[in-house]
Amino acid sequence: MLDVLAIATRNLLRYRRRTLLTLLLIVIGMVAVLLFIAVAGSFKSMMVGQITDSILGHVQVHRKGYVASIDSLPLNLNMKPQMVSKVEEALAQNPAVSSWSPRIKFGGMYSNFAETTSIRVNGVDPAREAATVPLLQGRLIEGDKNAALVERGKIVIPALLARGMKSKLGDTVVVVATNKDGSVNGKTFVVHGILEGISGPGGRDGYIHIEDARELLRMTEPEVSEIAVRLKDFARLDRDSGALRTALEGQTNKEGKPVLEVHDWSQLSPFATLARMIDMLTLFIKIMLVSIVLVAVMNVMMMAVFERIREIGTIAAIGTPPGRILSLFLAEGLMLGVVGTVSGVALSLAAIFGINVWKPTFAFGQQQNLVMAPTIAAGDVVTIAVLVIVVAVIASLQPAWKASRMDPISALRHV
Repeated sequence: MLDVLAIATRNLLRYRRRTLLTLLLIVIGMVAVLLFIAVAGSFKSMMVGQITDSILGHVQVHRKGYVASIDSLPLNLNMKPQMVSKVEEALAQNPAVSSWSPRIKFGGMYSNFAETTSIRVNGVDPAREAATVPLLQGRLIEGDKNAALVERGKIVIPALLARGMKSKLGDTVVVVATNKDGSVNGKTFVVHGILEGISGPGGRDGYIHIEDARELLRMTEPEVSEIAVRLKDFARLDRDSGALRTALEGQTNKEGKPVLEVHDWSQLSPFATLARMIDMLTLFIKIMLVSIVLVAVMNVMMMAVFERIREIGTIAAIGTPPGRILSLFLAEGLMLGVVGTVSGVALSLAAIFGINVWKPTFAFGQQQNLVMAPTIAAGDVVTIAVLVIVVAVIASLQPAWKASRMDPISALRHV
């Protein structure tokens, strides 16, 4: 085998220019794919992290039918205390769950005593909310990031609303809301913080203490609109959310109908479509790489066979078996794939390291100066490397087969 590889290497070096051009195509393809996977993966992780860790949580639990009507924030589909207890008991028993936060969500009117506008309000327990969506507090552009997100009698408002209503920290405002019985109630609050805007869900959301929300809505019992859940390992989202779905959606009412539903972040955010588009683009880039390697290696090997017909006839005439001739040309394709892959991986890892040292920033929605930190999993590198090598060998197969089946007499007569 070593003899075959040595001969293959010597044959490739006989045609240095063509070999180098082929290797260059393979290396460019490898670098393009691995850099795209790393950079696109970094952007996707940043995007998903901003949405899950500052707004949604990894998973949410609702009463059956709530999500279908979520645009209107229906108070009549809140979870009753008995439901909440069962959900929290199931979450406490699940080792994959890190934390959870009950919320009351409703629409209301926000007034600074001179103007009035609409607002989406989230009633939260500040400590539990901070544990479930840890990046939320970091979105404060005004207010104390080290203090509790909200306190009784205080409100955190989005920057968009603050600018439009000219609200500042310490201002006294009124929030008016209609409860599920149709009665209207108002409560005064002091502006405690202003949140940086973010594209998508949560861009116009304000936050108050959950007890203030119950008081404003005149709730007679501690109802909850949703429970946001944070998992210990986001990489196991599908498996862990599936386990929660099995445990919670199996609970039924007296009529035997399910009373709860579980959704992961991708079922609640339109940005899941963008994440899927990034995955699709990655797949297309991989297909392009395979095509580049296939065409480049096949072209080189076909030219090698054509130019060495008499040489092939000579070694066949002296008794070299067809299988060995086949292995010689396959070894050349293998060497091209291995050398191109090793060089491409080395350059890609160096480029990824350079980007991490450079630390370029980008904007996501209204959030600025998010640092790009591309990384690539060892599994992705190995997968791409093996794919390139295998395709290089496959591309060599047809020319190698043709060479091994040549008639020695006809090959020797070739001019």
